[in-house]
Amino acid sequence: MGILVILALILAVIFIGKGIIIVQQQEAVIIQRLGEYKETLGAGLHFIFPIFEAPRPMLKIVKQRTLDGSIYSTQSYSTRIDLRETVYDFPRQNVITKDNVTISINALLYFQIIDAKRAIYSIENLPEAIEKLTQTNLRNLVGQLALDETLVSRDIINDKLREILDKATDKWGVKVNRVELQDIVPPASIQNAMEKEKKAEQDRRATILEAEGIKKSAVLTAEGEKLAAINKAEGEKQAEILKAEAEKQAEILKAEGIAQARIIQADAEKEAINRIIGALADKGKPDQYLIAMKYLETLSNITSGENNKVVYMPYEATGILSSVDGIKQMFDKQ
Repeated sequence: MGILVILALILAVIFIGKGIIIVQQQEAVIIQRLGEYKETLGAGLHFIFPIFEAPRPMLKIVKQRTLDGSIYSTQSYSTRIDLRETVYDFPRQNVITKDNVTISINALLYFQIIDAKRAIYSIENLPEAIEKLTQTNLRNLVGQLALDETLVSRDIINDKLREILDKATDKWGVKVNRVELQDIVPPASIQNAMEKEKKAEQDRRATILEAEGIKKSAVLTAEGEKLAAINKAEGEKQAEILKAEAEKQAEILKAEGIAQARIIQADAEKEAINRIIGALADKGKPDQYLIAMKYLETLSNITSGENNKVVYMPYEATGILSSVDGIKQMFDKQ
């Protein structure tokens, strides 16, 4: 009798333990009653009737790392459905471009289960379905592009692929947030050709830059020589202008000096004439005296010179002599 009680207690504990379900935050559990959907359990403490009710398991992918560092994926069943965003790293696959070049691509997919019921009942193997759908649409998109376009159009491929997958997986209760192409690896021969082309392009650009540098240097040299010639011409022009200005100023000063000298000389002659006139005003004729003196001065200039051997007497010499005699008489009287 005691053994039966103990067994009953053990069965009661097992029954109660099976009937208690604690769901973590951002998780969901699908409960079935006799194989039929009953409810979706959210975060918190829940009780079920273990004999008639049970959680529905879901297939999920588990990644494991080996000792050599490589990663491999395995599939397992779990009654807990993760509602958080999940990243799925697809294995590398070969894709043929529009110009018949086989390239190797691997992609990352970020998705999130937003409806646990549809994720369980709408698709048999959700991870595999998402993987095959991604691979198929990736082949279709890359097949519409040439190799060069594929290498430079990652963002376009990512956006188009995300849009297609999000629309296709909506009926499975899945939201595809983004898709990222990790690596696009062309064949080795294409890589070698691309490297050679890149090197040739770099050499071409280096040659162009060198030519541009030489051209700029020549232009700067020509500009420098032109500027130097202009500065030299301007300097010579300024020197000539200054020289002309100096000569002009010298001529002006010289003319002004001559004019001042003549004015002073004229003033002196005027003063002398005035004195002579004053001295002879009461004793003779000043005009005859002045005429006689000018005549004698002019005659002296005519007959002066080293090679002048001609001696002549002017036509009016008698008049001059009479004037001189008159001057002598005036001084004698004085």
